[in-house]
Amino acid sequence: MALRILVASYTSSISTIEFDASKKTLTTVSSVEVGERPSWITPHPKEKSLIFAGLEQTEGSVVSVKYDALDGAVVGKVTTGGRDPCSLLATEDELFVANYSSGSLSIFEISASQPYLRSGPAITQLEGKGPNADRQEGPHAHHVVLTDDGELLVADLGSDRIARFVKKDKEWVIEGFVNYTPGGGPRHVAIHDGYLYTLLELTSTLSKHRFPALPAEPTFLVEKPTMSNPPTPPHDMLAAELLIPKPNASFPTAYAYISNRNDPHPEGDTIAIFAIEGEGLELIAEVHTGLNHLRAIVFGGPDDKWLVAGGANGGGVKIFERVDGGKGLKEVAANGSVESPTGFLWI
Repeated sequence: MALRILVASYTSSISTIEFDASKKTLTTVSSVEVGERPSWITPHPKEKSLIFAGLEQTEGSVVSVKYDALDGAVVGKVTTGGRDPCSLLATEDELFVANYSSGSLSIFEISASQPYLRSGPAITQLEGKGPNADRQEGPHAHHVVLTDDGELLVADLGSDRIARFVKKDKEWVIEGFVNYTPGGGPRHVAIHDGYLYTLLELTSTLSKHRFPALPAEPTFLVEKPTMSNPPTPPHDMLAAELLIPKPNASFPTAYAYISNRNDPHPEGDTIAIFAIEGEGLELIAEVHTGLNHLRAIVFGGPDDKWLVAGGANGGGVKIFERVDGGKGLKEVAANGSVESPTGFLWI
C-alpha cells in the first residue's frame, strides 16, 4: 500500500513524498515551485485535487495549487493583506488565513474556477499584547479552527487569548474570548468531546477547558507541561503542534499528541503523548524522534495509523506507527533529503 503526502516547507517548493507501508520506504516523487516559504497547506474539502498554501512572507500571499496524478501547478495567487500567514483552513466556500506578524484574520471567498480565490479578503484585526516583550508586543494570530457548532476559533499568541467568531448576516464577528495565564502564548488548539485543548507555546504547557457552545463561558480545568523535565525559563524548547485524532475501530481511545522543538538530547526532539479521558491530563509517553526543530506532525492512512513528522532544521521527514493502542509510537520509515519541512497533507 503506497500513500502520498504533500510537504510544506521553508524553501520555495511543496514536495510530494510516497510512503510504502509494506516496504517501509519513504521516497520523494515530485516537487512544485510555488513561492518562498509555503509553510502551511490545507485542502479544499470537496475538490480533492486543489490545495491552498500560505507563503509566510512580510507581504503575505496564498497560492492555489492544482494537482494531477503526477504533479502540481500554481493556478492562482492573492495577497492576504497581512504579514506572515501561518495557518489556513478551507471550507467549501471560504478560506480563513491567520496572519501571524500582523495579528489579523483574512477571509477569502472561494470560487468554482481558477484562480479559485477572490482577491480583496475581509480582514479582522486582532488587538492586545502580553508580558513577553520579545514575542508578545502585539497580537499574533497563530491557528484557525472551525468547531462542529460552526464557531471559528483563532488562537492569538500575542494577547494570550482565543477569539471566538460566529457568522452573522454573512460576516464573521467576535462574540467572546478564552483567556489564558499572561505569557502563555496560545499557539494551537484542538476540540474533543466537549473539551478545548490549547497548546501554549511560550510556557510549553497543555491547557484543558470544559467548552460549551456560546454564549456559555468555558471552564478552566488543568494545565500541564508538555515535557517531563522542562528546563527553567527562559528557554527555546518550545511546544509546536497539538493533535487529537478521532477514535476509531483500531484506536478506540483518544490521546493528545504534542511536538516539542529544540531539545538538546542526542536523540532529537520529542513527541509527547497525553491521556485525556475525563477532566484530567496525564503525560504517559515521550518519544524521541531524531528530528531537529520538530514542528508539524499529521496523522493519516487507514484509521490514522501513521504519523508523519518533520525537522525544519534537520533530520528530514519520518513516519511513525501508532502502537499499544495509541499510547506509543514506533519509527518505520525516513527520508533525510526533504529540506526544511514545516507541514504535511495526506492525499
